[in-house]
Amino acid sequence: MQSSVTNVLGIDPGLANTGYGVVARRGMRFVALDGGVVTTRAGVPMESRLATIFAEVDALLERHQPAAVALEDLFFGQNARSAFAVGQARGVVMLAAGRRGIPCASYTPQQVKQAVCGTGRAAKEQVARMVCVMLGLPDDPLPDHATDALAVGVCHANHAPLAAVLAAAR
Repeated sequence: MQSSVTNVLGIDPGLANTGYGVVARRGMRFVALDGGVVTTRAGVPMESRLATIFAEVDALLERHQPAAVALEDLFFGQNARSAFAVGQARGVVMLAAGRRGIPCASYTPQQVKQAVCGTGRAAKEQVARMVCVMLGLPDDPLPDHATDALAVGVCHANHAPLAAVLAAAR
């Protein structure tokens, strides 16, 4: 069971900025193995932007060999157009994982905040601070999207053992 969460690729999906963070569990502690942002430029055709996200995520999967990919769920705000773009970015990430047989899990922003800060109403700055503390990183070492992705990875690493126990009980 423990091996199912030893290496997780967390993703904060977006068309312009897809954050990623690779989190590993070492006993009772978490460590960050990698983190950053895949950036695509406005004005570039959508298919090219999605191909860039796919290629970068596929390279991360090759390099880190994660046991799972954890993605932040879509948040539907006022702008349906941006929600669709985020959905497409999520889709290419899931495609990259699916082609390699790597399972994906999705978490709402509230679940991620709860896992990292203990409350689903935590502010973005509080999440970033807690991620740095949990992973032993210097304050604000990464862009927001990368920090968010690391938080998603920590969330999955916290949830996966319980999910495995519940699945085995069925």
